[in-house]
Amino acid sequence: MRKSLKLFLCMILCVGFSASAQFNLKKAIDGGAKAVKALTLTDEQMAEYCRQSVDWMDKHNPVLPDDNEYTKRLNRLTEGITDADGIPLNFKVYDVIDVNAFACPDGSVRVFSSLMDIMSDDELLGIIGHEIGHVMKRHSKNAFKQELMTGAVKDALAASNGKVAALTDSQLGDLGSSLIGAKYSQKQEKEADNCGYDFLVSQGKNPWGMVMAFEKFQKMEGESGGKSSYVSKMFSSHPETKARIEAMTKRCQQDGIPRPQEAETK
Repeated sequence: MRKSLKLFLCMILCVGFSASAQFNLKKAIDGGAKAVKALTLTDEQMAEYCRQSVDWMDKHNPVLPDDNEYTKRLNRLTEGITDADGIPLNFKVYDVIDVNAFACPDGSVRVFSSLMDIMSDDELLGIIGHEIGHVMKRHSKNAFKQELMTGAVKDALAASNGKVAALTDSQLGDLGSSLIGAKYSQKQEKEADNCGYDFLVSQGKNPWGMVMAFEKFQKMEGESGGKSSYVSKMFSSHPETKARIEAMTKRCQQDGIPRPQEAETK
């Protein structure tokens, strides 16, 4: 009786362990399948998700019309700047109080009116050049892909069987927030500085604007105690800001490019 009871209990434990192991294995396989699908997103799928995210942001932010003075100024400054490394560019102004600007993997560049209020033309172009540098170096694309793989939409992507999943407003909002608030490493920021410098020069723009914008941000960094979201996004520490200013200043001087006179913001 005792041997039979032991054998019976052993069988129950084994069956229970087997069922648990199978359940956990199934979860692992399902999770692995989702990860594989997310990891194998095509450039076309990435582009479609980015387009949806930008469209969502443009609908949920006050985009200033073509006849607005902010838009006229931005269009004047970016006239003739149509692509970056084969990526078509488009520019719009958001009428919001945050000091910010960002560029998306598809070449959509969005500048906030409050940033335009405090920057001269040269400084504003310097910031735009830096943001485009992130696009050209594929920093923004990689950050967006990472968000797709790990953010709130990953399950929707995994369930779409290789197709572009229909996303909810909340999911599109999450993706939009990731584009606006993307943070990069110090190495990536320096790469964007140098790439943006080269881009501005290729477009006939004065790269000193980047230095001047950084100097203004450095001042803001000290005055705000690092509370400005855009300043904290671009500069991880005060010494790093100083080093980036020095590096861009050195390039301008070596290339013999004259520094423009300080201009009032417009």
